[in-house]
Amino acid sequence: MNLGFVGLGVMGQGIVPRLIAAGHKVTGWNRAGDKAKPLVDQGMSLADSPREVAERSEIVFSCVTDGAAVRAVALGTDGVIAGLKSGGIYADMSTISPDVSRAVAAEFAAKGLAMLDAPISGSPVTLVQGNASVMVGGDKAAFDMAEPVFRAIGPKVTHIGGNGLAVQMKIAVNLLLMVEVIAFGEAVALAEKGGVAREVAVDAILKSVAASPVLGYRGPFILEGKMPAVPLADVTLQQKDMVLALDLGRKLGSPVPLAAAANELMNACRGLGIDANDFVVAHQVYRRLGGQ
Repeated sequence: MNLGFVGLGVMGQGIVPRLIAAGHKVTGWNRAGDKAKPLVDQGMSLADSPREVAERSEIVFSCVTDGAAVRAVALGTDGVIAGLKSGGIYADMSTISPDVSRAVAAEFAAKGLAMLDAPISGSPVTLVQGNASVMVGGDKAAFDMAEPVFRAIGPKVTHIGGNGLAVQMKIAVNLLLMVEVIAFGEAVALAEKGGVAREVAVDAILKSVAASPVLGYRGPFILEGKMPAVPLADVTLQQKDMVLALDLGRKLGSPVPLAAAANELMNACRGLGIDANDFVVAHQVYRRLGGQ
């Protein structure tokens, strides 16, 4: 198919090559054009605007930072909605407020176009490994048409329900992921304060029943010299998802005390000036609180 991709950040850099490898023709756009070059070298065509991307595509994907960015690339004068042809599909893979996602979907529906919220669950690591999953909300017929393309991105694809429900599910999943990684840092700091070498503590946890895929690739980051120079998700980016979880909990009347605790750890990371790192750096907050 002729596909479009708007937003060529960390995840876009991993998704586009998978779409090309599956035999699709991809046209891309990014606000910072220099990020597009590695993908152009792999066969991606470059457009001057999201509108031009949509004009060339049957399905347009976007993966951008927040709701404001989604509105800009989707609904702006040169946005996806201005270029998408009848029968085309817009699939946003960003993690944003369900209310914002539904509002954007309503704008597309008013023009007779289909929008899916299709957040991806995984990191660049799991994406490369072929283990990422995609949750999709929106019209079932549009989902059925796009499902084979989603499976080129990740093998685990689930239709969650109507518009906004997939991104709501993604927020819930990220809450769980966040709390798990924060608890890991707390556990290691506790063991380390009691005299267990950090390397031994990490190894023991990763061999225990508490081990998980996310701890498997993120846990070693807390060892000396192992924190990645380019974070998989820095403190600010991950905290955005916790704020979404807190807001969703408030609107639904559903308690999210662990999300609140995780959010406070992110505040502490920012206060200590270590927020440019992957959010697993919260382990350092526990160590400092414990006088280590």
